[in-house]
Amino acid sequence: MTTAEKTATQTKPLLEIEDVTVSFDGFKAINGLNFKMGDRGLRVIIGPNGAGKTTFLDVITGKVQPTAGRALFKGKDIKSLPEHAIARLGIGRKFQTPRVYLNLTPRENLELSCNRIKTVWHTLFKPTPTAETRTVAGLLETIGLSAKSDVPAALLPHGEKQWLEIGMLVAQSPDLLLVDEPVAGLTDEETERTGDLLISLAESHGVIVIEHDMEFVRQIARQNKVTVLHEGSVLCEGTMDEIQSDPRVIKVYLGDPDA
Repeated sequence: MTTAEKTATQTKPLLEIEDVTVSFDGFKAINGLNFKMGDRGLRVIIGPNGAGKTTFLDVITGKVQPTAGRALFKGKDIKSLPEHAIARLGIGRKFQTPRVYLNLTPRENLELSCNRIKTVWHTLFKPTPTAETRTVAGLLETIGLSAKSDVPAALLPHGEKQWLEIGMLVAQSPDLLLVDEPVAGLTDEETERTGDLLISLAESHGVIVIEHDMEFVRQIARQNKVTVLHEGSVLCEGTMDEIQSDPRVIKVYLGDPDA
């Protein structure tokens, strides 16, 4: 690759969603949506129920194919790629319910995620390479589980399972992390620590967070951009202060007592 080609690649947005529409039996879950995110940093997606937030993530990960439009990741059109191929390109997704191996320890969960040979047998019975050992130790410290590294994951409280799954995603070295409602069911202290973890990860990764907890959104958004979805399209984008004062957002979301 020439220097010019490398420069062009580096200046391309990490993620571009261009005029994407997703229809289910005539219902448009996503309707002409446009979205762009740079190389790294944190973006929060909010919106009322039915706004298309989960479908938006489904399009990025290949779980749902757009009816129209295209999705670009690092300049590559991923619209027709299967989920596993998109994951290999550098996109990791965390669902609301933690997906960890409960019978394994945090250390073993992370070793399995780091290991290119993805089998439990290989992880448990083959020596872990020195580089991976260092990586796992660093991840355990990052997610705050060093002291519980050898405790079965089944014994971890809900918040720590969430952090472990985030660590498992990071262990796979993705460029983009998709995180769906990470603080549902967490205590106030766990919520604050989760926010600090995501902010820290956004220094070296692209991080997209879908969330309903507006106090948590205020914590992690700070000066980062917030995107508001409504009826499958982007209603507006801006800082938390800007969207809180936007009459459209107040009408469809923030002003709704049930939101």
